[in-house]
Amino acid sequence: MKWQLANRASTDAVRLADRHYNRQKPGTPQFVPPGRCLVFTTSDGLAVWTTSWPLAEYVKHRWAGAWVNSIFRNEGPHLSSGLIREAVAATLWHWPNVPELGMITFVDADRVRPKPTPGWCFLKAGFHPAGKTKGGLLAFQMFPSDMPDADAPIGSQAILL
Repeated sequence: MKWQLANRASTDAVRLADRHYNRQKPGTPQFVPPGRCLVFTTSDGLAVWTTSWPLAEYVKHRWAGAWVNSIFRNEGPHLSSGLIREAVAATLWHWPNVPELGMITFVDADRVRPKPTPGWCFLKAGFHPAGKTKGGLLAFQMFPSDMPDADAPIGSQAILL
């Protein structure tokens, strides 16, 4: 496991988010949509991941109720597909009740580095093409049956009952 828990105002996470194409207001102290979220950074501070879990009634896309990977940026040496699987595993550790629609992520093919297959690292991690949004973003979905086993992020504590 390379991820550790962070928060929506973590300086390492904000720094990386400021360089991500979907950042709406670079320089602001928080970068995560409102609502339930998990933020992970790698211990070297070179990658960030956020899983959001918006309330379905506030979602405008067809995957309402799914977990949403709202940002993933990897500037480090780790294989992106491996980081993605570990982030999903850490999300499962924190939220063991997976939504029926699993997890969704969106890729703007016009804003990522040109490559033959935009979203390739998500495909290698076990996501499946799920169509496009009304705005033309590519959607990739990981179904619960494709998710790795839950795994605790670095430095987390087990929940004692």
